[in-house]
Amino acid sequence: MTEKLISEEDARYMQMAIDLSIENVRNGGGPFGAVIVRDGQVLATGVNRVTANCDPTAHAEVSAIRAACAAVGDFHLKGATVYSSCEPCPMCLSALYWANVARICYGNTKEDAKAIDFDDQFIYDEIELPYRKRSIKCEHMMGDKAIEAFRMWADKPDKIAY
Repeated sequence: MTEKLISEEDARYMQMAIDLSIENVRNGGGPFGAVIVRDGQVLATGVNRVTANCDPTAHAEVSAIRAACAAVGDFHLKGATVYSSCEPCPMCLSALYWANVARICYGNTKEDAKAIDFDDQFIYDEIELPYRKRSIKCEHMMGDKAIEAFRMWADKPDKIAY
Protein backbone atom coordinates (compact mmCIF):
# COMPACT_ATOMS: atom_id res chain seq x y z
CA MET A 1 0.00 0.00 0.00
CA THR A 2 1.33 3.42 -0.92
CA GLU A 3 1.05 6.16 1.67
CA LYS A 4 -0.74 9.26 0.41
CA LEU A 5 0.38 12.82 1.01
CA ILE A 6 -0.76 14.00 4.42
CA SER A 7 -1.44 17.44 5.79
CA GLU A 8 0.91 19.19 8.20
CA GLU A 9 -1.78 18.89 10.86
CA ASP A 10 -2.12 15.12 10.32
CA ALA A 11 1.67 14.74 10.41
CA ARG A 12 1.89 16.72 13.68
CA TYR A 13 -0.76 14.61 15.45
CA MET A 14 0.60 11.33 14.08
CA GLN A 15 4.07 12.31 15.30
CA MET A 16 2.54 12.93 18.74
CA ALA A 17 1.14 9.38 18.73
CA ILE A 18 4.49 7.98 17.60
CA ASP A 19 6.37 9.98 20.24
CA LEU A 20 3.95 8.72 22.91
CA SER A 21 4.60 5.13 21.80
CA ILE A 22 8.37 5.58 21.95
CA GLU A 23 8.27 7.27 25.35
CA ASN A 24 5.94 4.56 26.66
CA VAL A 25 8.45 1.85 25.72
CA ARG A 26 11.09 3.82 27.63
CA ASN A 27 8.71 3.89 30.62
CA GLY A 28 8.03 0.15 30.64
CA GLY A 29 4.85 0.12 28.57
CA GLY A 30 3.93 -1.33 25.21
CA PRO A 31 4.90 0.31 21.90
CA PHE A 32 1.56 2.00 21.24
CA GLY A 33 0.32 5.58 21.49
CA ALA A 34 -2.87 7.36 20.47
CA VAL A 35 -4.09 10.94 20.16
CA ILE A 36 -7.74 11.97 19.75
CA VAL A 37 -8.35 15.32 18.03
CA ARG A 38 -11.52 17.22 17.22
CA ASP A 39 -11.76 20.65 15.61
CA GLY A 40 -8.01 21.13 15.90
CA GLN A 41 -7.98 20.44 19.64
CA VAL A 42 -6.34 17.44 21.32
CA LEU A 43 -9.08 15.90 23.44
CA ALA A 44 -6.90 13.19 24.98
CA THR A 45 -3.93 10.93 24.53
CA GLY A 46 -3.32 7.36 25.58
CA VAL A 47 -0.58 4.78 25.74
CA ASN A 48 -0.52 1.03 26.18
CA ARG A 49 -0.36 0.13 29.89
CA VAL A 50 -1.55 -3.48 29.72
CA THR A 51 1.30 -4.98 31.74
CA ALA A 52 1.93 -1.92 33.93
CA ASN A 53 -1.75 -1.76 35.00
CA CYS A 54 -2.45 -5.52 34.82
CA ASP A 55 -5.36 -4.60 32.54
CA PRO A 56 -5.77 -6.35 29.18
CA THR A 57 -8.03 -3.49 28.00
CA ALA A 58 -5.47 -0.74 28.71
CA HIS A 59 -4.57 -0.28 25.06
CA ALA A 60 -3.59 3.17 23.83
CA GLU A 61 -6.79 3.80 21.89
CA VAL A 62 -9.12 2.59 24.66
CA SER A 63 -7.24 4.67 27.23
CA ALA A 64 -7.49 7.72 24.97
CA ILE A 65 -11.21 7.11 24.35
CA ARG A 66 -11.89 6.93 28.08
CA ALA A 67 -9.98 10.14 28.73
CA ALA A 68 -11.53 11.99 25.78
CA CYS A 69 -15.08 11.01 26.70
CA ALA A 70 -14.49 12.10 30.30
CA ALA A 71 -13.00 15.40 29.09
CA VAL A 72 -15.95 16.26 26.84
CA GLY A 73 -18.64 14.72 29.04
CA ASP A 74 -20.07 12.55 26.29
CA PHE A 75 -19.82 8.89 25.31
CA HIS A 76 -19.66 9.86 21.63
CA LEU A 77 -16.67 11.43 19.93
CA LYS A 78 -18.44 12.44 16.73
CA GLY A 79 -16.22 14.39 14.37
CA ALA A 80 -13.01 13.24 16.08
CA THR A 81 -9.94 11.83 14.41
CA VAL A 82 -7.82 9.22 16.14
CA TYR A 83 -4.12 9.12 15.41
CA SER A 84 -2.65 5.80 16.47
CA SER A 85 0.93 4.68 16.22
CA CYS A 86 -0.40 1.31 15.04
CA GLU A 87 -3.44 -0.01 13.22
CA PRO A 88 -6.04 -0.65 15.94
CA CYS A 89 -6.57 -4.20 17.18
CA PRO A 90 -10.09 -5.71 17.04
CA MET A 91 -10.96 -4.47 20.55
CA CYS A 92 -9.76 -0.93 19.89
CA LEU A 93 -11.37 -0.82 16.47
CA SER A 94 -14.68 -1.87 18.02
CA ALA A 95 -14.33 0.77 20.74
CA LEU A 96 -13.60 3.43 18.12
CA TYR A 97 -16.75 2.46 16.24
CA TRP A 98 -18.77 2.58 19.49
CA ALA A 99 -17.31 6.03 20.18
CA ASN A 100 -18.46 7.17 16.72
CA VAL A 101 -15.16 8.70 15.67
CA ALA A 102 -15.05 10.09 12.15
CA ARG A 103 -11.59 8.95 11.12
CA ILE A 104 -8.72 6.68 12.13
CA CYS A 105 -5.14 7.35 11.04
CA TYR A 106 -2.41 4.85 11.91
CA GLY A 107 1.32 4.39 11.49
CA ASN A 108 2.37 0.76 11.87
CA THR A 109 0.20 -1.92 10.29
CA LYS A 110 -1.18 -5.07 11.88
CA GLU A 111 1.50 -6.95 9.90
CA ASP A 112 4.17 -4.77 11.52
CA ALA A 113 2.66 -5.58 14.92
CA LYS A 114 2.60 -9.29 14.11
CA ALA A 115 6.32 -9.13 13.30
CA ILE A 116 7.02 -8.17 16.94
CA ASP A 117 4.59 -10.75 18.37
CA PHE A 118 1.46 -8.59 18.66
CA ASP A 119 -0.66 -10.82 16.43
CA ASP A 120 -4.42 -10.30 16.57
CA GLN A 121 -5.30 -12.54 13.62
CA PHE A 122 -6.51 -15.29 15.95
CA ILE A 123 -9.18 -12.93 17.29
CA TYR A 124 -10.41 -12.08 13.80
CA ASP A 125 -10.47 -15.82 13.07
CA GLU A 126 -12.30 -16.68 16.32
CA ILE A 127 -15.07 -14.15 15.63
CA GLU A 128 -15.86 -15.93 12.38
CA LEU A 129 -16.17 -19.36 14.03
CA PRO A 130 -19.43 -20.86 15.29
CA TYR A 131 -19.57 -20.72 19.11
CA ARG A 132 -18.96 -24.45 19.46
CA LYS A 133 -15.65 -24.19 17.56
CA ARG A 134 -14.16 -21.23 19.43
CA SER A 135 -11.17 -21.73 21.70
CA ILE A 136 -13.09 -20.10 24.59
CA LYS A 137 -16.22 -22.06 25.40
CA CYS A 138 -19.35 -19.90 24.90
CA GLU A 139 -22.51 -21.12 26.61
CA HIS A 140 -25.96 -19.58 26.25
CA MET A 141 -27.96 -19.95 29.47
CA MET A 142 -30.90 -18.44 31.34
CA GLY A 143 -31.95 -16.32 28.39
CA ASP A 144 -35.55 -16.49 29.62
CA LYS A 145 -34.46 -14.62 32.79
CA ALA A 146 -31.85 -12.32 31.21
CA ILE A 147 -34.38 -10.99 28.70
CA GLU A 148 -36.17 -9.08 31.48
CA ALA A 149 -33.58 -6.27 31.48
CA PHE A 150 -33.93 -5.99 27.71
CA ARG A 151 -37.71 -5.78 27.99
CA MET A 152 -37.38 -3.07 30.63
CA TRP A 153 -34.93 -1.16 28.42
CA ALA A 154 -37.17 -1.45 25.36
CA ASP A 155 -40.10 0.00 27.35
CA LYS A 156 -38.11 2.71 29.15
CA PRO A 157 -39.38 6.08 27.88
CA ASP A 158 -36.42 8.14 29.17
CA LYS A 159 -33.56 5.92 27.98
CA ILE A 160 -30.51 7.46 26.38
CA ALA A 161 -29.92 5.54 23.16
CA TYR A 162 -26.39 4.72 22.20
